[in-house]
Amino acid sequence: MQHKILIVEDDVSLCNGIVLALKNDDYLFSSAHTLAEAEKLCKENTFQLIILDINLPDGNGVEFLRQIKSRFAVSVIMLTANDMEIDIVTGLESGADDYITKPFSLMVLRARVNTQLKKVKTQNKFLIDDFSFDFETMNYSKGNKSIELSKIEQKLLWLLLSNKGNTISRQVLLDKVWNDGAEYVDENSLSVSIKRLRDKLEDNSSKPKYIKTIYGIGYSWVVK
Repeated sequence: MQHKILIVEDDVSLCNGIVLALKNDDYLFSSAHTLAEAEKLCKENTFQLIILDINLPDGNGVEFLRQIKSRFAVSVIMLTANDMEIDIVTGLESGADDYITKPFSLMVLRARVNTQLKKVKTQNKFLIDDFSFDFETMNYSKGNKSIELSKIEQKLLWLLLSNKGNTISRQVLLDKVWNDGAEYVDENSLSVSIKRLRDKLEDNSSKPKYIKTIYGIGYSWVVK
């Protein structure tokens, strides 16, 4: 599985240096030099890791961190020139998974990144009741029965499970699942895909136990 990594850093030289230091066939990099660019990329892609500078030209990375963590399951390593204890505490309390102050060793950053991505790998398998969902091997089952899922259904299921207990808006699901560059996606496509997913997973798809509709907002995988 190729891991998608977003680097949000306004220092272009440092950004390029991080890419070179982390270069790996298993990593696919995207770069943003402003929060606006980062927000656009997050709408269009699903990242496993974000390396986020705290000080950016158009705002504070901490607020962006809070927004991302409230919407998606993604690991975040914060970068900052500040080494004050309050900045570290604020970053961690806002959801950062790790925190590195500048200047830093690229070897240390590489080790921290590898640690976070190992955690992501283990998070790609979910065992819930009789379900076994392994997104690494793409094997899905309920009890002893294998479940065949389309690519769209796999994306939907992963987003719901990665954010279980939280409501994901219809627009976010449309942006994340149908991110092939199409200018317009019929919202009915989401409703149809959710129904097909329920038909495959739920005992009674008309009375879903797991995938709940939050009317007027979106969908949620209910935490048991």
